[in-house]
Amino acid sequence: MKFTDGYWMMREGVHASYPAEVLDVDAGPGSFTVHAPVQRIRHRGDLLKGPVVTLTCSSPMRDVVGVTVTHFAGTRPPRPEFEVAADPDVDAAVAVDDDAVSLTSGDLTVRVARGDEWRVDFLAAGRRLTGSGFKAMAIIDTDEGRHYVREQLDLGVDHFVYGLGERFGPLVKNGQSVDIWNADGGTASEQAYKNVPFFLTNAGYGVFVDHPGRVSFEVASEAVARAQFSVEGQSMRYYLIYGPTPREILRKYTALTGRPARVPDWSFGLWLSTSFTTSYDEETVTSFIEGMAQRDLPLSVFHFDCFWMREFQWCDFEWDPRVFPDPPGMLRRLKDRGLRICVWINPYIGQRSPLFEEGKARGYLLKRPNGDVWQWDKWQPGCAVVDFTNPEARQWYAAKLDALLDMGVDCFKTDFGERIPTDAVFYDGSDPERAHNYYTYLYNQTVFELLRKRRGEGEAVVFARSATAGGQRFPVHWGGDCESTFEAMGESLRGGLSLGMSGFGYWSHDIGGFEGTPDPALFKRWIAFGLLSSHSRLHGSHSYRVPWLFDEESVDVLRHFTRLKMRLMPYLAGAARQAYGEGLPMMRAMVVEFPDDPACTHLERQYMLGDDLLVAPVFSADGRVAYYVPEGVWTHYLTGEKVHGGRWVRERHGFDSLPLLVRPGAVIPEGAVDDRPDYDHADGVTLRVYELADGARVTTEIPAPSGGGTAASFTTSRDGAAVRVAAQFAGGADKPWNVLLAGVDSVARVEGGAAAEHAHGILVRAEGPQIAIYLEDR
Repeated sequence: MKFTDGYWMMREGVHASYPAEVLDVDAGPGSFTVHAPVQRIRHRGDLLKGPVVTLTCSSPMRDVVGVTVTHFAGTRPPRPEFEVAADPDVDAAVAVDDDAVSLTSGDLTVRVARGDEWRVDFLAAGRRLTGSGFKAMAIIDTDEGRHYVREQLDLGVDHFVYGLGERFGPLVKNGQSVDIWNADGGTASEQAYKNVPFFLTNAGYGVFVDHPGRVSFEVASEAVARAQFSVEGQSMRYYLIYGPTPREILRKYTALTGRPARVPDWSFGLWLSTSFTTSYDEETVTSFIEGMAQRDLPLSVFHFDCFWMREFQWCDFEWDPRVFPDPPGMLRRLKDRGLRICVWINPYIGQRSPLFEEGKARGYLLKRPNGDVWQWDKWQPGCAVVDFTNPEARQWYAAKLDALLDMGVDCFKTDFGERIPTDAVFYDGSDPERAHNYYTYLYNQTVFELLRKRRGEGEAVVFARSATAGGQRFPVHWGGDCESTFEAMGESLRGGLSLGMSGFGYWSHDIGGFEGTPDPALFKRWIAFGLLSSHSRLHGSHSYRVPWLFDEESVDVLRHFTRLKMRLMPYLAGAARQAYGEGLPMMRAMVVEFPDDPACTHLERQYMLGDDLLVAPVFSADGRVAYYVPEGVWTHYLTGEKVHGGRWVRERHGFDSLPLLVRPGAVIPEGAVDDRPDYDHADGVTLRVYELADGARVTTEIPAPSGGGTAASFTTSRDGAAVRVAAQFAGGADKPWNVLLAGVDSVARVEGGAAAEHAHGILVRAEGPQIAIYLEDR
């Protein structure tokens, strides 16, 4: 939200007051409060005037400082509030002298000057990260009686801002106006399904505005050298998080707001959907599944979209008896094929659903101020909204899903949750403005916790569209309704990278696009992108997404990339462990991994998948692609060709290829199974070693199938011409394993294994727990 008319004036009807100096300081253990009048105090008469800005600083955990800016403190306690963690043992030191008051937590210090000019500085590692100076912090009133709190933090010339949720515009947010307000707006506009009031910078810090309602960001837009954020109300709290790297910022932000949960291995396989408005029954579903099997296409999950229920009765959670007369039998038959089952749900109840009267009678639906059920005709006639602030309503809703789990359903696509009214009354008295975004947190939490209770830790997964801060705890999330165009494919990738820089570890999208029907070229290019994403789903709107309906080459391309992903599962499981263990996204913008490379600052058409794989989707039918390669000698994973980095590369790829490059010095574990994701990833694993430097030492851990431990650990090192690999399997197991020295033509000798030529180098089959490979002198 913009308040000014250019640099000098305020907009008509807008009046701002700015803290001018520190009047006094209240310092206590681990926090301090300053009172700052909005005019200089020249004599006692000035002490009779207001306003006074109250600024409180504290620290919930190391390297994180919380700042609360308050005008009037007599407002009711806000509801709802984000769940924010705090470390009771955090050591935050407060210092007060004549020049300043400061608080230091870990390596981060916030300092408020007590001199002639108001100034707040954030300092770390001997430098100023950012700060709030002249006319930056403000309390603002309008002639219409509205009240806002605003803050502006300085941005340096080379400082760039990322995040703010899943946003489909440019990855770098500088120059943008962003309102944190969930909307069902597709992927082609400034609206977003997943709004998160958190941004990170390449300047060593991130900022989380602890307000679940509308937060307005002006990022180098209203004030081009500042990142501005404001909320309507009398108080605003934000946290400044010191990294210094983007990876560290994400680790600390997710420690504050919650880490993504561990998801089951089977969820990384290929998901096939009925699509949205297509006509289908058990015969149709079976024909799709049999068609996949006949074409040797690995399939892990089958998804039933909305019309598994009767029209106008969404949601009643009952199978349409006209097309599914025997749901338990059908699900049993599908599961006998080794499939998991997902069904579509949403938090809305149409008037014709039997659950409408039930929810109305029990008070489980949002109400209008006069006590009526809140209803409208968008989406479903007479549509009402489940009130998840009511604990009984949550139990009621979960019980309906529980019956489906008993029947054989494994997971749910938790669609919608964005169109939450602000003229409704919530059971717990929540402020509708604050509840609008937060609603999706309660919705997905209700479903995810049911699945976790029924299936166990690490076995719960949803396919969610809406989210806000903290929603990363309930994965997986997908990108929403995109068109079937290359432009929408690019929008989707930007959205996913932006979401990853907002604390979300997993992300997916509709392969081929949702709206419309992709042409075969687009479909095949999107397949490669989709199978090199965290999660992979074939889904559309009014047309099926089985590949043989496009062309036979689509079948081959889908087989190729699905089996590639299955072989990459040992590597992907390790990247997933970083997601739930550290808060690092599986799909990462290049700047996350290479923050010191200026060329990576704006890159949004490529990404890192985990630590070591660079993926550059092809956004053209003819296969032409341009991408940037950081310094070092990288290797094409699919061909073994080397690429010297520090430059842009232009290539042309067939439909069965795309730029998939391995980082120099990487050890990529490749599995021995390519027809399913949930297998023993350590059994028969091949460690692919790339450009290992002299003196390097790399540890590779293979998570156990349950995800609760480590199945195997390998240490790869190089000392001169000797490359050594030591293996340790859980429980002292003895399993086959291999080492591939990529790009090596021959070796002098091998100890502990047998060497053979390979298309990409020298393959050594281990004969015990250790291998030593001696390279030939060159």
